[in-house]
Amino acid sequence: MNILITGSGGREHALAWKIKQSSKLDQLFVAPGNAGTAQFAKNLPIDVNDFDNLAHACIENHIDLLLVGPEAPLVEGIADFFNSSPSLKHIAVVGPNAAGARLEGSKAFAKTFMHKYQIPTAGSLTVTGETLQAGIDFLQQLRAPYVLKADGLAAGKGVLIINDIKEAEKELESMLKGKFGSASAQVVIEEFLDGIELSAFVLTDGKNYKLLPSAKDYKRIGEGDTGPNTGGMGAVSPVVFADRSFMEKVESRVIIPTIKGLQAEGIPYKGFIFFGLMNVKGEPYVIEYNVRLGDPETECILPRISSDFVELLEGVAHENLDTKRITIDDRYAVTVVLVSGGYPGNYMKNIPIKGFAETKNCIVFHAGTGTDVEHETIKTAGGRVIAITSIDYSFEEARKKAFENAEKIQFEGKYYRGDIGLDLLKYKIV
Repeated sequence: MNILITGSGGREHALAWKIKQSSKLDQLFVAPGNAGTAQFAKNLPIDVNDFDNLAHACIENHIDLLLVGPEAPLVEGIADFFNSSPSLKHIAVVGPNAAGARLEGSKAFAKTFMHKYQIPTAGSLTVTGETLQAGIDFLQQLRAPYVLKADGLAAGKGVLIINDIKEAEKELESMLKGKFGSASAQVVIEEFLDGIELSAFVLTDGKNYKLLPSAKDYKRIGEGDTGPNTGGMGAVSPVVFADRSFMEKVESRVIIPTIKGLQAEGIPYKGFIFFGLMNVKGEPYVIEYNVRLGDPETECILPRISSDFVELLEGVAHENLDTKRITIDDRYAVTVVLVSGGYPGNYMKNIPIKGFAETKNCIVFHAGTGTDVEHETIKTAGGRVIAITSIDYSFEEARKKAFENAEKIQFEGKYYRGDIGLDLLKYKIV
């Protein structure tokens, strides 16, 4: 089987790393990829939203399966593009059509969907520029902190959590006036849920699903969850407080109603669903849906899947996922993300990276890297640069190894959070 992965981040490197292990794989391509994916796949210099050139590459390279990494092309309808073309529809696309991708592409749609199918979530109100006053009135009925979410895609930065009511009112108006461009033409105001976050993931063929390992990511730039949101500074898996009883609630109250709801809406859904959850006193609430795997959670959960990942993707393509097997490693995984100085604000690129050869007892996933062909060196090419994952039967040892290796990778301005997973040590971990 020939497979093409679209994307250029740590998620795509992890997917390529896992798929490369399959005996079912013939050739692997990544578009556009990064310096890490280039080590064992052929990178194609094609943007993830360039559907025409992706289609040409699929035909030229006899691609059997297209695995879509990021959310933007899914929301823009890449699955519909392939499925509606006589020359492309034989290619299996792992990723929902545009209708299904609205679960992530529109937070207002997602909230309406959850309410309709009685999926537990925070109380909310969706407002536009014309209904700004109604939004302010709703904010004044809530208790601090106040949650404001841009309706559309905002590169993981469209969610504000504000403690002061006047600041919340000001930010609401700013968002509706275009702070996040067209993404905040509508804003969802939400009740704040007091609990601890985690992520659940499933792979589904539209009817059947496989539950993937749980994870907890760390979104804020500063230690102690301070500072602005980022795309993710690290992750741990499994989530120690998400025990069997809690996950049974997640399946019965969240996952199954979501899949049945999609069926009831007439939406054929083939791909991943990411459930951003809040554990509120042992009860699961949905904060958000994503229609792809998370990043950096992917770098944390894929190393814990010990069965053939391509076999699962085949199950999605052929709509017989129920006949496929998934095996999960019992060990703990801890992922630490190394970022460029200044991220998530302005940061420099093209900084040489050193120390890869010194790492051990870990997996080094490239997130924002490129190759200087002339000097044969790997350089930074993004805000999140490297994700380091270590695995161990001891959670503390997994953390220790991840941070030891984080020190070995060197580039000017490197920064990482030193407290990834630290908050979980208060729980009883074997």
